[in-house]
Amino acid sequence: GARLGFAIAGPPVADRLRGAFGPWPVSGPALAIGERALADGDWLRAAAERARADAARLQLLLARAGLRVIGGTSLFLLGESDRAAEWCARLGEAGILVRSFEHAPAWLRFGLPGDEAAWRRLETVMRG
Repeated sequence: GARLGFAIAGPPVADRLRGAFGPWPVSGPALAIGERALADGDWLRAAAERARADAARLQLLLARAGLRVIGGTSLFLLGESDRAAEWCARLGEAGILVRSFEHAPAWLRFGLPGDEAAWRRLETVMRG
C-alpha cells in the first residue's frame, strides 16, 4: 500500500506545512494512486467497509487473546495487556510488527493485516 495524507488549511497554515515538508513530501506514484482512489466513490465505500469489517475481526481476535481494546480507528486498534511486552516479542518473532509505547508499557497498537495469509499468521500467534 501507499501512505498518503493531506491537509485542508488556510494560507498561513498551508505555507507553514509547505515549509516543513519541502517541495516533494509525497512521491509521484503515491499522488497518482491517491488521486485515482479519491475519484472512485465505489472503491472508497468498499475500502471503508472492508476496513470496518477487518477492525471488528481484529477486535474479536484481540479480545479472545486477553487484550482489552481501549481505542483505535477502522485502520488500527490500541490494545492493553499486562503481557504487552511478551506479546510484542512473540509477534515480532513471527514477523508481525506492532507498536509499543514507552510511556504506556501495557499498550500495543495493531494495524489491520493485509491479506488472509497475514490474518492466519496473526491468529496463530495470538492463539499460542
